[in-house]
Amino acid sequence: MTLSVNAQSPAVVEMAKVWAVLEPLMAGTAAMRDAKESLLPRFPSEDVVAWQTRLKRAVLFPAFRRTVMVMSGKPFSKALTLSDDTPAEIVEWANDIDCEGVNLHSFAAEMLIEALAFGLAGILVEAPASQAVGGGLMSKAAQAAAGVRPYWVRIKHGQILGWKTEYVGGRQRFTQLRLREALEVDDGPFGTRVVQRVRVLTPGQWSIYQRVDDSKEKQERWALVDQGQTSIDEVPFVPLYGLRNAFMSGESPLLDLAFMNVKHWQKQSDLDTIEHVACVPILLAAGFEDTDAISIGASTAVKTPNPNAKMEWIELKGSSISEGKKSIDALEQQMIQAGAELLVKQPGNRTATEASNDAEANKSDLQRIVETFEDSLDTALKYTAQYGGLPTGGKVTLYKDFGAALLSDASSQLVQSLQQGGLISKVTALKELQRRGALSGDIDPDDELEAIANEGPALGTIDDPQGEESATNDGIVA
Repeated sequence: MTLSVNAQSPAVVEMAKVWAVLEPLMAGTAAMRDAKESLLPRFPSEDVVAWQTRLKRAVLFPAFRRTVMVMSGKPFSKALTLSDDTPAEIVEWANDIDCEGVNLHSFAAEMLIEALAFGLAGILVEAPASQAVGGGLMSKAAQAAAGVRPYWVRIKHGQILGWKTEYVGGRQRFTQLRLREALEVDDGPFGTRVVQRVRVLTPGQWSIYQRVDDSKEKQERWALVDQGQTSIDEVPFVPLYGLRNAFMSGESPLLDLAFMNVKHWQKQSDLDTIEHVACVPILLAAGFEDTDAISIGASTAVKTPNPNAKMEWIELKGSSISEGKKSIDALEQQMIQAGAELLVKQPGNRTATEASNDAEANKSDLQRIVETFEDSLDTALKYTAQYGGLPTGGKVTLYKDFGAALLSDASSQLVQSLQQGGLISKVTALKELQRRGALSGDIDPDDELEAIANEGPALGTIDDPQGEESATNDGIVA
């Protein structure tokens, strides 16, 4: 199958079908509304204006996004650490790993969000082209003086277009990788415009293709605008996975939660519509002629010669509303359970060594994902070292002691995180913790909150009277 340079490969097209659902969920209410009928279908025979009104009133319950943020934050709740054999140069570069002022800890945290949300992302390790000096490359001292050093580039899921691979020494490696880019250029004295580009990477080489804007062209055309060589003989791209299915194939570990969230979006819209209809009473006027003038309002009277005529307001009983609310409450509980399952420790394939260490053998899905993520960061450090002419890149260690033994424990953690994130109230959180057995059923949530208010601020929440701030670091421990 022949593809143009900017076309998605069949494997990417398949993953993009799910991305079309996950992207609006991560972006929020406005993006969900922009998705229109794909995520909020019209009812059979529903009037277009009525559907548009329903769409404008819909508000997303951000369970998927919030769970992604909570889960991705677990391994970064403590500082990322670099191994003792990490070169001093890389330790220094880690304080500004992307040459944009973002340190390695924060950069990695961003990319784990992308991996958990969409299942596939990546890190591209780049280095500025060394300027020729007397027909040769700049020395390491000259590069250091000029600030020329390798850096990391975020590659989001939607930038990946396609790839080719081969096996070398039993390891699968890229022979070609295509990535979508956007370059902002000047447009007049004050404006800017975005130029669409595609970067094609092969071992030791790179090329840039740019879309040609020509109104006379009947078909889109892309032209080669730049190319060059790299100092390493591999494509310096590292895939990041949520759940890894195969090389360059992954899916979000929270995919089921995402579909539940879409269902919640639709059911909440249905319930809002039912409540709107139920809250508007219907006037029944019986025994009136078409010529009788009827005026409804304060200081008005209705006259008719028919003594049997009557007028009354009809209101819906609303039994369907309570059932709808119960259904949505049950769905929200299912979403909490689905998200919490990532934290539950589950026995995996146990080696002889692991069999003697239950803590090592029983890991949660999130812990296993983080271990794979660490390996990817290590590979990115290896490419960084190769660009920098260093013997090793060192290794990254992330905090992983966050697994829960039981689903009830894991869901209790998620309930607390949802409350801290403002997604549910403190009263609801206390009730949910009671329901899971984490708190005694004898506790009255309202009385508990009142008692907390009477106790004053919690320890550690009062500002230093001397105005001194606690010591902080840049999130990286070498």
